[in-house]
Amino acid sequence: MAALLSTMKFWKPGTEGPGSSISEDRQSTTETAGTTVVYNPYASLSIEQQRQKLPVFKLRNHILYLIENYQTVVIVGETGCGKSTQIPDRYLAEAGWTAEGKVVGVTQPRRVAAVSVVAGRVAEERGAVLGHEVGYSIRFDDCSDPQATRIKFLTDGMLVREMMADPLLKKYSVLMLDEAHERTLYTDILIGLLKKIQKKRGDLRLIVASATLDAEKFKEFFNRNETNDPINDTCAIMTIQGRTFPVDIFYTLSPVPDYVKATVETVMKIHQNETDGDILAFLTGQEEVERVVAMVIEQARALSRSGMKKHLRVLPMYAGLPYSEQMKVFERVSHNVRKVVVATNIAETSITINGIVFVIDCGFVKLRAYHPETAIESLVVVPVSQASAKQRAGRAGRNRSGKCYRVFTEEDFEKLPSATVPEMQRSNLAPVILQLKALGIDNVLRFSFLSPPPAQSMVQALELLYALGGVDEHCQLTDPLGLRMAEFPLNPMYAKMLLESGKFGCSEEILSVAAMMQIQNVFVTPPNQKAQAAQEHRKFAVSEGDHLTMLNVYEAFIKHEKSSQWCQEHFLNYKGLVRATAVREQLKRLLSKFKLPKTSSEAVGDPDPVLRCIVSGFFGNAAKLHYTGSYRTIRDDHELHIHPTSVLYGEKPPQWVVYNEVIQTSRYYMRDITAVEPSWLLELAPHFYQQGTHLSLSEKRARVS
Repeated sequence: MAALLSTMKFWKPGTEGPGSSISEDRQSTTETAGTTVVYNPYASLSIEQQRQKLPVFKLRNHILYLIENYQTVVIVGETGCGKSTQIPDRYLAEAGWTAEGKVVGVTQPRRVAAVSVVAGRVAEERGAVLGHEVGYSIRFDDCSDPQATRIKFLTDGMLVREMMADPLLKKYSVLMLDEAHERTLYTDILIGLLKKIQKKRGDLRLIVASATLDAEKFKEFFNRNETNDPINDTCAIMTIQGRTFPVDIFYTLSPVPDYVKATVETVMKIHQNETDGDILAFLTGQEEVERVVAMVIEQARALSRSGMKKHLRVLPMYAGLPYSEQMKVFERVSHNVRKVVVATNIAETSITINGIVFVIDCGFVKLRAYHPETAIESLVVVPVSQASAKQRAGRAGRNRSGKCYRVFTEEDFEKLPSATVPEMQRSNLAPVILQLKALGIDNVLRFSFLSPPPAQSMVQALELLYALGGVDEHCQLTDPLGLRMAEFPLNPMYAKMLLESGKFGCSEEILSVAAMMQIQNVFVTPPNQKAQAAQEHRKFAVSEGDHLTMLNVYEAFIKHEKSSQWCQEHFLNYKGLVRATAVREQLKRLLSKFKLPKTSSEAVGDPDPVLRCIVSGFFGNAAKLHYTGSYRTIRDDHELHIHPTSVLYGEKPPQWVVYNEVIQTSRYYMRDITAVEPSWLLELAPHFYQQGTHLSLSEKRARVS
């Protein structure tokens, strides 16, 4: 590490020569009695005065004019301009778009953004009680009042689900798709569906907003002008300049061999040499985030022992982190503490963490990718796009001028793709097709996609839905199974498993399993107590695999009356388990709605009914142990391995397994695994598997479809 510290240098393009900017190019400060005071021009202003300083404030009337006269307005608003908070609250609501019971809806691609933008900004600025006039709706958590809420923040997936009850979204007067540049799966579905709704509802206004957006592409998609006369345009573009806080960009002089170590290195250099200001470091996933947090804490302790007066508060930020832990990054720290937030791309957009002055960009991101040839969906680490890199850099300029240190060369930046591939073109489309068909769109191949997905992915999705019984041989949604599957806010495989649970006499257990599978990181492993935590976790493990292990954890949690002290003693995620109970209740209400029997296999004492029910949903994700020690998928002979977090890792491997998902790092790893009998696959999915045949893969697929 010491060698890396002495050789890693940053330089700012356009300066006379490359050098270590961390020690040479400092922020402007005022020295007062030995104390460094950083100038923040807006710190003493009231909320109303701060609003007036936002670039979007001067354009209020212009924005309202465009919304009044055009069905769709594409707003390219730079980071910090105030578009996410001021447009729905101060402009649309005040201009009467929430009158007569109408609602202004704002979608966000991420749950934490939907909640924090509301909780931290809009509700506070408006002086409203969260859940009343201002509310939010995310998966398994609805904090809104159908009668009182007038400004509603929600994830794009939740708005798609609302369409199932109200296809024309009649209660909404204006919908704002925020951070549309992320192009998530449900953002793209929304874009296509809203284009159809606008043909029926001329009064519905749509705002598409982002800091980095191909505005012309969106205008061309939404504009229903059939003439060449601009006066007939139904879509307009508006650009808003960002807040005038410059961000200096610095690159490394040469490629970095290990961006994780380089990130730690840069954090410590900033802490030792720069003035006041918090740090935000971007990494690709949970494992890297936790590794960097541990390394920074270790080095910070060494600095404290050597007499460093300023301390570090190091905080992780990733999607699987319990909500209470995520909220810690927004807490204020004392003047002698520097906050370091180590995050995945969850902190790239919408979330504003006050005090961030320095950003460290590792140059990579973990994206979900689907391979139609193997029917495997995996998480892959890839270089970020230039648009994402600019978004990351913008995090440093929200409150005052900042600096962004990119842990890669300027030449490498020029080689990056301009934008991230839309999720629609790299995902398993089975949930998409199920949702679209439930909304009455039968011919999904001709649906108006902004970026059409690969035809092979569509075929694979239809094949899976047919195998699950969600669609028939004519690709029509089956009644009742397909219609019921579409109502679950879950992957179709989970929905099928839940709907079949009554037949196997284990609906109570399957509800618990499904709820626990929605919670990440149930087991907590503190860095300094790894051995003790592993010993406690083994008490819940069973030879059948991860699903029944999670069932054991949940039932023990309920048995001990949801005790946080008990969770702490057994190194379990208390907040996650509490959330699992809430998720289970919602899923239970859905099963009750369909009048499915509430049964339990506990009295029988045999795990087979639960395991067979899991197979009824996940038979498509089956693998067999190969003589090499790895696993091979049954249908495609693709090599897989047991993930190190599985309870089956390091144990005698079972011959046959089913799994929930695959993660790709150095190898393809199966996660959430259960040992099964091969006869169950033949019994529960005879249309999917055949015994003793030598059909080619294409012939097998032809028989399925």
